[in-house]
Amino acid sequence: MSSSPPGARPRSVTIVAVLAALLALADIVSGVVVVLGAPSADPLGGMTQEQSVLTLRVVGGWFIALGVAQAVIAWLITRRSTAARLALSVLLVLRLAQSWFLVSQLGTEAIQGFWGLALAVLLVYLLWNSAASRWFDGGRARTLADSLDDDPGTSAPSGARVLDFISRLAVLGATIALMPGVAASSSFSLLAAVVMIALVGWVLQPVFLRIALVFGWFGAVLLALFANALVIGLGLYLTPGITVASPLSAFFAAWVYAFVITLLTWAFSINGRDYLTVHAVRMASRGARPEPSDVPGVIFIQLDGVPAPLLENEIRAGNIPTISRWVRSGSHTWTEWTARVPSTTPVSQAGLLHGHNDGIPAFRWFDRDLGRLLVANRPADAAVIEARISDGRGLLADDGVSISNLFSGDAPTSLLTMSGLKQGRAGLGPSQSYAAFFTHPAGILRAVILTIGEMGKEIFQARRQVRRGVEPRIHRGGAYVALRAATNVFLRDLNVALVVEAMMRGSKSIYVDFVDYDEIAHHAGVTRSESLAAFYGLDDALRSIEQIIDSGVAPRPYEIVLVSDHGQSQGATFRQRYGQTLEEVIREHLADGQSVAAATDEVETWGPVNMLLGQLSGQDSVSGRLTKKVLSDRDPQAPVGPAGSGGPVGGDATSDAGPVETPADLTVVGSGNLGGVWFSQHPTRLTAEDIERLHPGLLSALAAHPGIGFVVVLTAGGPVALGANGTHDLTTGVVVGDDPLAPFGPDAVSDFVHVSGFANAPDIYLNSLYDPVLDEVAAFEELVGCHGGLGGWQTRPLLVHPAGWTVDEDLLDERGRLRGADTVHHQLVRWLERLGHRENLAA
Repeated sequence: MSSSPPGARPRSVTIVAVLAALLALADIVSGVVVVLGAPSADPLGGMTQEQSVLTLRVVGGWFIALGVAQAVIAWLITRRSTAARLALSVLLVLRLAQSWFLVSQLGTEAIQGFWGLALAVLLVYLLWNSAASRWFDGGRARTLADSLDDDPGTSAPSGARVLDFISRLAVLGATIALMPGVAASSSFSLLAAVVMIALVGWVLQPVFLRIALVFGWFGAVLLALFANALVIGLGLYLTPGITVASPLSAFFAAWVYAFVITLLTWAFSINGRDYLTVHAVRMASRGARPEPSDVPGVIFIQLDGVPAPLLENEIRAGNIPTISRWVRSGSHTWTEWTARVPSTTPVSQAGLLHGHNDGIPAFRWFDRDLGRLLVANRPADAAVIEARISDGRGLLADDGVSISNLFSGDAPTSLLTMSGLKQGRAGLGPSQSYAAFFTHPAGILRAVILTIGEMGKEIFQARRQVRRGVEPRIHRGGAYVALRAATNVFLRDLNVALVVEAMMRGSKSIYVDFVDYDEIAHHAGVTRSESLAAFYGLDDALRSIEQIIDSGVAPRPYEIVLVSDHGQSQGATFRQRYGQTLEEVIREHLADGQSVAAATDEVETWGPVNMLLGQLSGQDSVSGRLTKKVLSDRDPQAPVGPAGSGGPVGGDATSDAGPVETPADLTVVGSGNLGGVWFSQHPTRLTAEDIERLHPGLLSALAAHPGIGFVVVLTAGGPVALGANGTHDLTTGVVVGDDPLAPFGPDAVSDFVHVSGFANAPDIYLNSLYDPVLDEVAAFEELVGCHGGLGGWQTRPLLVHPAGWTVDEDLLDERGRLRGADTVHHQLVRWLERLGHRENLAA
């Protein structure tokens, strides 16, 4: 039967359609006979004549309806409908169960049962043999499945479907046995219940997706909680021989059943994400397919905070098999680039995505024009920043998609992008992949289980650090336990699903930020086991995306470029070392009555929460409007997280709102081991002479503090770096005494000349100490791993790219490196242009 020409319907499928049509005709005839003969039939046992007639007519009507449904299914099968194939398979399984029952009677019905059994088995074989499967799959799903099966790490036994059915049968039986309020009369009822649950789920899935699209995130989350209960409860209710006492019984039974099934699936599969990835492809493939193109697309994957030296170590150790295979095979190569101060995400992403990051002096800063604190991971503030740096020709301007970033890169479509609220509703509509993720067990149940596991793992690992006396370390608890789980499980899987959707749409360029490693390294340490495990998980996510590319199911080929926005440096915090925070040190040298606004708590942790709520409030859905109303009722500057942490804010995301109240006399900010002090009530930047006149001894006290490597202030002749035993004039290069910048490398001078020229630069820049023996710094935030200033790995990000894509020599500095995120942007743009992108962008 495999001799059919390519694309032609196999004879096995034709036979199935004919036999199904004959069975449909037999059912319809039987139903008509029963209905017509009902008035003259003898009364059924225990019934009156009228009750018997009514019962027979109902039975006959069911036979007629079943026959009509089978006739429609038979016709749809000839039209290559996979849904009809599945529906007929369900009906055949029910016939199998009925036939087994007849055979078990060992009477005259047994012969009929044997014939029914043989016919059902034959039809199932004809419907699911290899020739029929190739014809129904139509190439895309089959190609993807073959791609997954070809990977030695994902190959499954040939009887996987049978084992899956048996496991579901066993788990359902155990659930019914354990749960009060649910009972089964026989093993045949259990068999029918598994089939009925699958059928109900297939029928209701389009309804669930529609609800998710109308009600947005709120509807999707409700579906995640109750959809499985509805499917399983309805499936149990419709199955003969299964009794359900109450909806509450069905709800609990559904979650027990789904929980155990998901655990089994995760425990016995090499990579549970494969199932989610295949499902995301199927969801994204629905509807009109884009025109295929030979122009390769590019997926830019930001491995947030991963230092180049760490990448090198892990490639050599073989702990990141996907990236290692790329480099060892010669398909890709990698290089290190230099992140300029401030070495932090908003500065680097502004440069990478827009080619311009001037005017961003830190992760958060006192903005003199607005008269308030700007925090880059607040949606409204991110929109303000992007409005200042965007020229409309960002990295993603040519049919690009921005996913989970601070800025859009001028992408037409922004998903989970912090600055996206500036677009209003454009580009923020509900995504098919959101609905697919939230309403399918492959997404939400796996995420729920692994999220709970991740929280438990964090509690254990934090206590293990304390028990073993690991130093340096910080307290790990509170909201961070849940936030780690959200970034390391939930957002990672959701990002993969959104990338797959963008690929299936044929988007030319995609830029996604995975924050997993950065988030954990902040709290656990740069090279600690839990941080490395997050890095290994990212490598696994790369493998899933690579499989989609290799399968060829996307409408265009894709290349992958990996880039990190900065590195990370480790060390005990400033407060741990000296028992005081930076603002407390400064307060000691201020006159009585002067106020200080401090923002030295951890700032990046709440970014994912801001991003999710920001996206939610921008949805054109019921939940979006509710969330926007809640946020708009808040104080526009009130954060959801700790004070100054950059929690979500309400108000108009596109407006440059003025200060809510008179600012404090001083604003003290920490961005990793980079600090900034603004004299907030002065409209222009103060010079060193002004500061000394207003606050005698403050500068010398800061410069002499053992936890501060140097401070940079403005003088009449330009910026000057002050240290405990010397000064360095950044304009003339004149050094008096010991050079305070000497331990910080050759880029210190030019970096601080550059940032000191920003209009919103602080009146005092501070960089913490640097210990070259331990390669450690002292963060002004309570983070054991940090970035923002100079010292250690924080200015050493990575760039992994196809080996055939050369790095242009005119972009390299004297050490042969790309220096600055804006320079990397120019290189990325050139690579896109060489592929044929950006030809239609306006000048």
